[in-house]
Amino acid sequence: MSRSVRTRPEGSGQALSEAYDTALLDLDGVVYAGGSAIVHAVESLATAREGGMRLAYVTNNALRTPDTVAAHLTELGIPAEAGDVITSAQAVARLVGEQVPQGSRVLVIGGEGLRVALRERGLVPVESADDDPVAVVQGYGGPELPWGRFAEASYAVARGLPWFASNTDLTIPSGRGIAPGNGAAVEVVRIATGAEPQVAGKPLPPMHRETILRTGAERPLVVGDRLDTDIEGAFNGEVDSLLVLTGVTDGALLLAAPPRHRPTYVDADLRGMLTGQPEVTGAGDGFRCGGWTATAGDRELELEGGGGALDGLRALCAAAWTAAGDGVCGLDGGKALARLGL
Repeated sequence: MSRSVRTRPEGSGQALSEAYDTALLDLDGVVYAGGSAIVHAVESLATAREGGMRLAYVTNNALRTPDTVAAHLTELGIPAEAGDVITSAQAVARLVGEQVPQGSRVLVIGGEGLRVALRERGLVPVESADDDPVAVVQGYGGPELPWGRFAEASYAVARGLPWFASNTDLTIPSGRGIAPGNGAAVEVVRIATGAEPQVAGKPLPPMHRETILRTGAERPLVVGDRLDTDIEGAFNGEVDSLLVLTGVTDGALLLAAPPRHRPTYVDADLRGMLTGQPEVTGAGDGFRCGGWTATAGDRELELEGGGGALDGLRALCAAAWTAAGDGVCGLDGGKALARLGL
């Protein structure tokens, strides 16, 4: 049975922190940016936690260990333990461990987070293709990862060893801008060998499975800022999602989202976890949210009325997604978004 196509953001009469038992929170662009907490994040997460919601922090970055991530969050004023952090390193280590015997040697191209995760699964990290590995695992190793590590991976993969990648994000944010991510490093080995890795991280199912196994969540809510990792990961896991506009996604990207990138809810920041969500209703040929009505014209999305910018954006999403169906909306939303200051 095919899944229905989302054509509008949903409403909620309950605060999301009450409607869901666990928040699966992305980090960069949601909780912090450039190492500093995003505005409203600390107090919003504290309120959600005090109300009984479990908070889990889910990251595609395989470099840092859960202990390191938890310590960073605690320093920001967000108390966390290593058990609250789920990384793509843990997800890929489980994937490897399901396919090779315990005690197997695994060639590691990456950082300490990946080595710790492999040891947790009873595997032995090694550094050379000549150390008799039975598999190759590649994860983000930081900006100082030597070029020779990619050659080492290529030698092993070319010999026919199974190749795994923590994630394939092409970029990663840094304090100085956007830097190459693990996906860029994976491309180096792919070009050299012609092989394809098994990938564990968001938006693929192994990462979602890891979060559910580690948190025991029964009614999870994915909270993220990226359509192609966080929201698509929720779509693949068939769970609800909240997109916050504190990271990389802007109004134009949201209006053009294909079905797998359409979030259940949209809000400005993590304060959206603490409130209900307004309904988007049909209004003649258009859609109404708050004081705004959005319609799909012949060439562009049209917006009438007034009120909060987020209500206008939600109404525009309904008009755009309905017009697009299971495709991508090609109507120009620039004027409408400009009216909202987005």
